[in-house]
This record gives sequence, structure tokens and C-alpha cells, in this order.
Amino acid sequence: MTFSSVTKNEISKIAVTNKCCQLALLSALIKMTGTLQIHGVERIGITLSTENASIARMLFSLLKNCFDINTRVIVRKNRHLKKNNNYTLYIDSDMGSHEILKMTGILQESDKGMKLNHKLPHYLIKKACCRKAYLRGIFLGSGSISDPEKTYHLELVTNNESFAEDIKDLMNHYQLGAKVVMRKGNFVVYIKEGENIVNFLNIIGAHNALLKLENIRIYKEMRNNVNRIVNCETANLDKTLNAALRQIENIEYIKNTIGLNKLPEGLAEVAELRLEFRDATLKELSEMMSPAIGKSGVNHRLRKLEQIAENLRDRHRE
Repeated sequence: MTFSSVTKNEISKIAVTNKCCQLALLSALIKMTGTLQIHGVERIGITLSTENASIARMLFSLLKNCFDINTRVIVRKNRHLKKNNNYTLYIDSDMGSHEILKMTGILQESDKGMKLNHKLPHYLIKKACCRKAYLRGIFLGSGSISDPEKTYHLELVTNNESFAEDIKDLMNHYQLGAKVVMRKGNFVVYIKEGENIVNFLNIIGAHNALLKLENIRIYKEMRNNVNRIVNCETANLDKTLNAALRQIENIEYIKNTIGLNKLPEGLAEVAELRLEFRDATLKELSEMMSPAIGKSGVNHRLRKLEQIAENLRDRHRE
């Protein structure tokens, strides 16, 4: 199962006891999974469709608890994927579809009668618990999370720009850094930061998914830190080795041209130690000196030797 499916199965099993939260959750689910069929004045059918059995059971329970109606759940094989079931619930006007749409804020009264409301039904989400329930319903109806082993990406998809902006604002009420982008005619509300996705999962009550994602984040962060340290140490080692090779090359050139005995005593001592202990660090060389000097002193003398070698090369070229 995908990370999204596991998360949806988890939160669809959360018991919602408050009527206000049940209505907010149902409103979001109808908004994201429902289609309307208009058969005449105040004769509207609602078709709710999902590929997740847990969400279908939740819809059935919410309709029963909020409006005391029992609706049939029809199961069909998905024609496109040929392996997933599709669960459909249908509510007709005799079952109170018109009242359900009004109560959930999907239909609203206007001067010209009832019309579709493409905005967020703010009167349903005045309480903090209802806001969280509504976001849970939005995610169940149209959300997805990428496999956190690969990347951090959560998105909620709707076909209405105004509603997408409202969802973004609701999410950013919790400082989640949500943004909206248009893709293939739909509007996608998305979060990319791992920490913000963790916070969103906490808001909608997906605590098991949250812990799994956090474990993955910690593991990836540790792995990245180790890689950074290894890369840094490798780069430093390469730098040290290249510097040592250059120093040895310079000293051997001096030795083969004028001889090390022509150098001042301090430079000759460093040159001989470098030739003898080719893999030694500057610190190790400094401790071998008699008397011992600091790393900066050794480095200064090696630079002097490099300058002497370059001067000798210039003379040879002339």
C-alpha cells in the first residue's frame, strides 16, 4: 500500500463524536468526492465515489449520524486500473439530498434561489476541532502524499480556484506554508517542507503516519550528515595529499638542482622531514622539529621552499 493509502486508512478510522465535527467532515467529503445530478426544481441527486473502502464506510456512518439516512454502497471494479474497487453511494431527493447540500454549505440561498457555493463554508469551521475535521475530509477526498523515502510532497486537488485559495488559507492558519498551482485544469494546494507535512498530519490526527514520516526524516538527515562529513573529510584529505605531493616535488627539485645543504638550517630540516615522512600532517611535522614549532611555522617554511623551487625553475627556463 502507498503511504497515502495507509494514512487515509488510519484517519478514516478516527471516531468523530461531536455533531459539529461530523457535519464539517461530511461537508468536505461531499465537496471532494461528490457529483450532483439535477433532475428538476429541488430534485437533486448526489453521487459519492471513492476507491477506499474505509472512506466509503465513513461516508455511510456520517450520513446515518447527521441525517438519519441509510444509503446503499455499490461496489464496482475500476475500469481503468482493473484491480481497484470503486465504492459509490447515491442520495436522491427523497432521501433529503437538497437538505444535506444546504446543511453542508454546498448549496446556499441567493436572490435568484439556491446556487452552488464554491467557497469554504466558514460557519461550519468556527471551532478549532471542526477546522481539523474539515481538513481531514479534504485530504481523504482529494489528498495524496508522496513516498517520504523519495521526496516530501503533500497535495490536495480541486477543480475550483476560489475553493483552492480558501483551502490554502485554512492550511496557512496553521502556518503550513501551503501554495496553489494549476495543473491539467485543476488547482493543486501543496506543501513541500517535511516539517510542514508532519504538522499537517498532526492536525488531521494521522499520528502513526506522522511517526513513520518522522523516523524517515531522522534517518535521512543522519545519512545526509554522515555523507556531508565524509565528503568534507575526503575533500580535506585530497587537499592535504595534493599539498604534500606539491611540497615533495618542490623539495626534490631543489635537492636535484642546488642541494638541500645550500638551504638555511630551518628550511633544510623541514625539507628533509617532509621527504622522509611523506604522509605526515603539518602538525606531525611540527612536533618532529627540534625545537618543535607550530603548524603555521612549518607551513611558512614549506611556502618558502615552494618559492625557492619556483625561482630555480624560472632561472632554468631563462
